[in-house]
Amino acid sequence: MDNDYWSIEGIYAQSQKIDCTFLTDVPNLGHLDGGDEPNIAAQTKMQLPFWLAGPLIINGHADPWVPQPFRLRVQKALNAEPKSVKLSQLVGTGGSWYNFGSQCSDLWSIISPDEPFSHELAEVLQKAFRSRMVELVDQAQNFGTGSGGDAAGNEFREGLESTERELFLLVQKSAQQAKQWAESTEKR
Repeated sequence: MDNDYWSIEGIYAQSQKIDCTFLTDVPNLGHLDGGDEPNIAAQTKMQLPFWLAGPLIINGHADPWVPQPFRLRVQKALNAEPKSVKLSQLVGTGGSWYNFGSQCSDLWSIISPDEPFSHELAEVLQKAFRSRMVELVDQAQNFGTGSGGDAAGNEFREGLESTERELFLLVQKSAQQAKQWAESTEKR
């Protein structure tokens, strides 16, 4: 994962919202709830961007909920048919499901080192990546050599999240270069 301050992927991952329940009264942050109250009362439930939620959670002011893109429903869908899950729709346009998941896993390992969720989430991310990679490479090579694709392939490509799209373009370019090289050696 890219934790670089200037990384666009990192910025997208940090901007994802997670549901939290405040454990303490928090002064002077009532505006986050959109109300007129100056403070946030304990037990208030709120969606916060990850960059803000992380420090509040680590310092014991809030308790996180498992973010929607990593809940059991998504995990079951990934186990059933990984390539049918549109990861791009889970994190929004330009978002990186893998980066956001990695940051969530890191956060849970800090706040609950004895809980298995952090390790389980890391396994879900790895398994999804490995199982989707075969189809991704196949689709990219077909497009790179000009073979196009079918409707199922188009649907799969629409569901690629940012890391997968980047890899798709690299494999596609590599296939194009290999095809050009093969054609140039045949002419000799």
